[in-house]
Amino acid sequence: MTARPAQEAPVPGTETLDVVLSFDFDAEEVWIGSDPANADRPGTLSQGTYGAKVAVPAVLALLDRLGLPATFFVPGRVAERHPQRVDAIVAAGHEIGHHGYTHTHPARLTPEQEEAELVRGLEVLHGFGAEVSGYRSPAWSFSPVTLDLLVRHGFTYSSNLMDDVRPYLHPGHDLVELPVHWTLDDAPHFWFDNSTWSKTIRSAAEVRAIWAEEAAGYRALGGLYMLTMHPQVIGRPGRLLMLEAFLTDLREQPGTRFLQAGQAAANARASLA
Repeated sequence: MTARPAQEAPVPGTETLDVVLSFDFDAEEVWIGSDPANADRPGTLSQGTYGAKVAVPAVLALLDRLGLPATFFVPGRVAERHPQRVDAIVAAGHEIGHHGYTHTHPARLTPEQEEAELVRGLEVLHGFGAEVSGYRSPAWSFSPVTLDLLVRHGFTYSSNLMDDVRPYLHPGHDLVELPVHWTLDDAPHFWFDNSTWSKTIRSAAEVRAIWAEEAAGYRALGGLYMLTMHPQVIGRPGRLLMLEAFLTDLREQPGTRFLQAGQAAANARASLA
């Protein structure tokens, strides 16, 4: 079953909620980007390998069962290392977004290096037949030249900043921003800090409660409910059960629409014109 690009329009007179399910498919690159020495630590890398080996197929199956569209932000090197997974994402009708070539913070790069990363990542993703119009930084942050580079290379939206709940146009740049927040990201809740053993992993039930509270708030206040998830994090067995139950409940609430990020950006651009 191919993912639908969007659900039916909300019922008139109800509070509406536009939802984007986004997945940062980082695999091993997130660990190498945080510490290049991790490239020689198979135990550390195995956390990312799980995302490609087990979690992506499970996430795709979940989305297929529910008939929901999603956007996967993929580093170029992940696509090179796991091409069969990117092929499967594209074949299922999901959107592909740019997430760097390597998983490197743009501010750590010179302008020339950042542009080279951007171009190389685009080349790799285009090789899968993907139309790439959105960019998510590996760090949810920019360098001083990032926005200029995105416009120069034809991107239409960014999903990186936390200064709003509603999409907006970047002043001076023809780019729509689709805001994000740590509350709606799986990693702050589930990530285990194995260097200090000081961070407790939260239960799936706790995270579902947080996400449900935020959904109710977004429905009342307005805005774009952008869930940011990582296959290696959300793709643990118990968390997948929680995610399916949560999305099933969310889908059944009147006025809910599930959109790909590119659709949400296009809608915002039209409303802001």
